[in-house]
Amino acid sequence: MTSWMIRAGSAGEREDWALETGCSGAGFGEVAPLYDADRRDDVVDAVNAVYSDSGDGAVRNFAAQLWALRGRMAVGDLVVMPLKRTPSIALGIITSDYEYLADEPDIQRRHVRRIDWKVTDLGRARVKQDLLYSLGAFSTICQIKRNDAEFRLRTCIERGVDPGARNSSVAAQAAAAPPAEVTIGQEEADDSEANIPVDLARVAADSIASRVIEVFAGHKMESLVAEILRANDYVCMEHGAGTDDGIDLVAGKGLLGLEAPRIIVQVKSQASSVDSPTVQQLHGALKMHDADQGLLVAWGGLTKAARKLVDSHRFAVRVWEADDVVNLIERHYLDLSASIRKDLPLRQIWTLAEDAG
Repeated sequence: MTSWMIRAGSAGEREDWALETGCSGAGFGEVAPLYDADRRDDVVDAVNAVYSDSGDGAVRNFAAQLWALRGRMAVGDLVVMPLKRTPSIALGIITSDYEYLADEPDIQRRHVRRIDWKVTDLGRARVKQDLLYSLGAFSTICQIKRNDAEFRLRTCIERGVDPGARNSSVAAQAAAAPPAEVTIGQEEADDSEANIPVDLARVAADSIASRVIEVFAGHKMESLVAEILRANDYVCMEHGAGTDDGIDLVAGKGLLGLEAPRIIVQVKSQASSVDSPTVQQLHGALKMHDADQGLLVAWGGLTKAARKLVDSHRFAVRVWEADDVVNLIERHYLDLSASIRKDLPLRQIWTLAEDAG
């Protein structure tokens, strides 16, 4: 069996559709149905018919991805879909051969495989950095091969956490080569593998997140969140370890921190998703503490039920997940304390932007 990554658009525009309908597709909606494309060259011809102006390299790249969807994937293969709208990953199993949904109004949803989605909210914090690197490939469709990827992704489905590579030989292979390799090439051995550019911003964010949870796990995360709030002109006080009222920090504006908005904060640094009772506890504490707003820091993300509950309290409760915390660290890094910056040394790098589809 093989593991594949199929993205859902550069902005995640096909995510909800994919999860709700049990499908996953490649885009490239202008390309005609591929039922008669029994060879890779047939797919190249179909792609060239509509994308010839894009150049030979782009045509070969698009054709390789569509051939993977049309001819290389198999029923029982694993599909991973990194989500854009939440810092999570969806995992499923292919249940059908290639299909073309001619009646689908959105042409970008027509070339598909049917998927039985097993997990739709695996937090990125539960996946190790080398595997996350693989999932940063820019290509819409690619095969994930390196670092014992298939075993680890299937274990994520079964246990909800990435166990890492199984043995020393796999680990040695990972150490001796780039941290991830994906392939969109032909089945033939002479060009079956090719390195694909990765989303450097995504890789950097995952790297920073890995360092953050390594250094600031547990109650130290509360101190980091407090620093971020202070960088945003809040007076912030740590509530103290050992309290049992669901509050870790209190913050407010003004000299004494008593002016609105007055915020109570609950910090959960574990890799597992936060459940709805935690959200309800924070919402209930607003009135008890005479606070205006509640902030839940959920490093490992939220369960479906918790996310739905947060949405119903949207004007009272906000959530920072791992990506939000990393984004705020990057935005306010120079305003953080010297001790925080010593434990989390960062530097800014500018690079040309690329779009991932």
